Amino acid sequence: MILPVLCIAPSGKNGRGVFTSQPIPANKIIEISPVITLNRQDRKIVEKTRLFNYIFEWGKDNSMACIALGYVSMYNHHAPANCEYEMDFDTDLMYIRTLRAIKKGEELFVNYHAEPNNDSALWFQTK
Repeated sequence: MILPVLCIAPSGKNGRGVFTSQPIPANKIIEISPVITLNRQDRKIVEKTRLFNYIFEWGKDNSMACIALGYVSMYNHHAPANCEYEMDFDTDLMYIRTLRAIKKGEELFVNYHAEPNNDSALWFQTK
């Protein structure tokens, strides 16, 4: 499920991003995305490809990874984020939820550290 008011569009921040064409209230689930899980061996292979920057750590010990379908991999990073993601390891789903009210035309951001206010450097910024 992707809220019908969401779209992918050019982002002034990073290539493309997820935007809304209508206001969205705080604490609203805007996307429920199935994921393709990768075991430890598959994760090691994918980490050597361009997909590395689009996968998420997965599993209770973060040893696996997943590829999220839908728009999930298109949300850009920002701290503080205006959305957060939640992982359901039992159903292989990811949820995107707004943290505050979102204005029409606004870009939606998640924090790649999985903590909305974490402003530490990202793995691709430290190389």
